[in-house]
Amino acid sequence: MERLLKMAVSADGSKIHKISQWVASLKSSVSQLLFARGVLLYILSFFLGRAIVLTSISPFALAFLATAIIAKRQFAFPTFLFAVAGAITVSFSHASYILLSGLILMMLYKKWVHKVEKRIKWMAVATFVSVVVGRLIVQAVAGTVVIYDVATFVLEAALAGFLVMVFIQSYPFLKLKAPRLKLKVEEMVCIVILSTAVLTGFVGLSIYELSLEQVGAMYLVVMAAFIAGATVGSAVGVMIGLMLSLVSAFHLYQVSLLALAGLLGGLMKDVNRYAVTIGLFVSAFLIGMYNIEIIPLEQLLLQAVVAAALFMITPKSLISKIAKYVPGTEEEKEENEQYLQKVRDATASRVERFSEMFEALSHSFAYIDTDGKPSDPNSDVDEYLSRVTEKTCQTCLKKHSCWVNNFDRTYPVLQQTIMSIEENDTSNVNFNVGKLKNFCVKSDQVVDQMRYELSYYKANKRLKQQVKESRKFVSEQLNGVSEVMNNFAKEMVKEREEYFWHEQEIRRILEAHHFSLEHLELFSIEKGNVDIEMTVYFNDYRGEGEKLIAPLLSDLLEETVVVEDEQSVNERNGDRTFTFSSVKNYQLSSGVAHAAKKGNFLSGDSYLMLELGKSRFALAISDGMGNGERAYLESSETLKLLKQILQSGINEQVALQSINSILSLRTSDEIYATLDLAFIDLQEPHANFLKIGAMVSYIKRGSSVYPVESGNLPIGILEEFDVEPVREELKDGDLLIMVSDGILESMNFSENREAWLKRKIREIETEDPQAVADLVLEETIRSNHGHIIDDMTVLVTKVEKSRPKWASFSSVASV
Repeated sequence: MERLLKMAVSADGSKIHKISQWVASLKSSVSQLLFARGVLLYILSFFLGRAIVLTSISPFALAFLATAIIAKRQFAFPTFLFAVAGAITVSFSHASYILLSGLILMMLYKKWVHKVEKRIKWMAVATFVSVVVGRLIVQAVAGTVVIYDVATFVLEAALAGFLVMVFIQSYPFLKLKAPRLKLKVEEMVCIVILSTAVLTGFVGLSIYELSLEQVGAMYLVVMAAFIAGATVGSAVGVMIGLMLSLVSAFHLYQVSLLALAGLLGGLMKDVNRYAVTIGLFVSAFLIGMYNIEIIPLEQLLLQAVVAAALFMITPKSLISKIAKYVPGTEEEKEENEQYLQKVRDATASRVERFSEMFEALSHSFAYIDTDGKPSDPNSDVDEYLSRVTEKTCQTCLKKHSCWVNNFDRTYPVLQQTIMSIEENDTSNVNFNVGKLKNFCVKSDQVVDQMRYELSYYKANKRLKQQVKESRKFVSEQLNGVSEVMNNFAKEMVKEREEYFWHEQEIRRILEAHHFSLEHLELFSIEKGNVDIEMTVYFNDYRGEGEKLIAPLLSDLLEETVVVEDEQSVNERNGDRTFTFSSVKNYQLSSGVAHAAKKGNFLSGDSYLMLELGKSRFALAISDGMGNGERAYLESSETLKLLKQILQSGINEQVALQSINSILSLRTSDEIYATLDLAFIDLQEPHANFLKIGAMVSYIKRGSSVYPVESGNLPIGILEEFDVEPVREELKDGDLLIMVSDGILESMNFSENREAWLKRKIREIETEDPQAVADLVLEETIRSNHGHIIDDMTVLVTKVEKSRPKWASFSSVASV
């Protein structure tokens, strides 16, 4: 029995699969027939051939034919024939006009238009000429031509030329594969005009007393309202109603009917389809009650029922596909988000490949020898010695005896002689020359040649060392760039789906507190790095963003969130955009005091205060060698390089190595600068000090003062140096005091200078950073009797725990 059931289920599944395949094949065949083979164009052309407004004006068929000739020439002649066929159903004279004007238009295109540039413009002109000539010939054959007829023909021709420009913008959306771009407002209007023109071709056609043009108009309005809302729905209703009223004054009521249907249906679009159709029925009932003498109410309601039925059986997939092209719809926004996500993923993938490339280049530069073998320290000496022997021993008669029979005796003596000459050790040089004279007949010549080749040897050795350092520098830089690009790629591919629950919860909480949320964007909800942007509408704003919304977010995200930025057009009402971010657990306030040597305007000291991200801060003082303009350029250039490298995201130690390499390689002059650098973390308060030739710094905590020092040489002196960071924990109320060397060197007394400065800092009673900096500088100048004998800079920073004005509170319970 079970086996029979499985066989039955399998058979049913096979039938369902075959049916779905048949349906998919039917859809594909119909799509190919309508779009690829031009059947849709033929149908539209047939009804446009029937379309007549103002009793005798018919500009639509010729304009559509001109569009078909430009866009799809292989469909142009069948399109022309279907337009003539549609015109025959109206009258013979109307068909004669379409036939004659169409032939003239195709002849003008073949003889003239296709040979010129800007074909669309000249095709509009050709359409104008074809309509005027065709109408004049038909009218002349039928009877006399009066001035009124000529004016009417010119008006009709002008409309036809204008419609060429309209239909050409609608044509791309009549193809099987429409461009993956949203419609512009102009293109949407053009499509509505084309649809309305086709509807006018339905005038006079009816089924069981149901006017097809009225059913079609209601259907189009309901579709527009459901897809794009009340604004577009009512606008489409007005446009269709006006066009139908041009056909006959009988259709004047359609303007108010369709506009009201579009408005009511659009207002109900967020409910469901049934609510939109209710808006149509309400409109039909109201307008029918007031126009019962024009059209029976029962007939109007019956037309509404048919239009609603057509709307209800329209596939959701078709509606969704159309909505993707309409600006402002949810489907269009989702399509844009998917497109942007694909762009982000593709960009991130390329950035990752670049990161891998830079990492590979970094590894390749890290190898000193391409074959991976360790370098021989004696290779340079051997090369040096080969150049010496080439010009001395090669022409000597005892060459074979020295270098073949007694190599172990000759080579060590020459090697030691070279080393003695390089070290400029006269005693060893004389000693080795004496040993050399025991067996060498050209000892003086050999020593002279050694001294001559010494400069080349040193230059070669220095060049190799510089190449080695440059290779290492490039390797570190490439590795740093690789890390930055890799981190950037990771940031780009972060999925916003993980924020979906938080987004829904924020919307629910704000709605529960009766806030009108217009826009919400969650960029980051990471702990300590919250970044949220929202737009809220207020009737009477009284600081709710800071007082209510920020505490609500703090309670939801379980960390303190504050308003970082707030923008609005009006002070009290209207939309207001907020940017919320994590509060820094600690905040900094800084003060700086500086003086140039002898009271000059330009100081050799430079300082930097730089925010790195949301919770890191960098403080730096650089002292250039000497005083004046040159020292100022050295120190400012150092800090400028530091700022640019740190802002790129490269690690601080790699940044210092890079700056040192740049400064040491850029010139042969003795140019260097000290650098006193502190990185402060404001979430878990601590400071990392990196001191390169800098003076001691101090941390004042209450009545205690703690020195911070390190013993690295100034930056730019050595080609390679290691920076040892000094980590110090910080507490609420700590004062960090950084000084340049001019502060200690300007003191004119025998007391220990660092002890004196430490004592002065301890005695300062104020905690205001600017006041502390001013007092330290003032005490230093007083200690030297008012003289400023060097550039002096004092940078003081106070660390304080953040205390938000408004505390978080528990909101409505989560669901």
